[in-house]
Amino acid sequence: MERVLGIGGYFLRAGDPAALGAWYRDCLGLEADENGLWRQEAGVTVFATFESGTDYFGSRGQQTMLNFRVRDLDAMLAQLRGKGAEVAEEIQEMEGVGRFGWVTDPEGNRVELWQAG
Repeated sequence: MERVLGIGGYFLRAGDPAALGAWYRDCLGLEADENGLWRQEAGVTVFATFESGTDYFGSRGQQTMLNFRVRDLDAMLAQLRGKGAEVAEEIQEMEGVGRFGWVTDPEGNRVELWQAG
């Protein structure tokens, strides 16, 4: 049986694609080239399904949520606040998994940040 090898891309609709791409670069440090190619650091990726009524993604209209691994959650959240981003006050800890925080991008997409534990 053939199987997928990993995440090959994540695509977002945007009213202003250039501005949204710049926000991810300037606020989160996501350095993609002119073709959108981004070389990630090696690490695990979680693939999980949620109940359709979940509030975990923020808005009910948001069908998926992007999760980024970060080295220092507190430093990343402070950096985002310093850039005027909409950062959730809550930080969640899951024993054996790590710590989680959230930011909403300028187009209203809730993004999860994960510091593995």
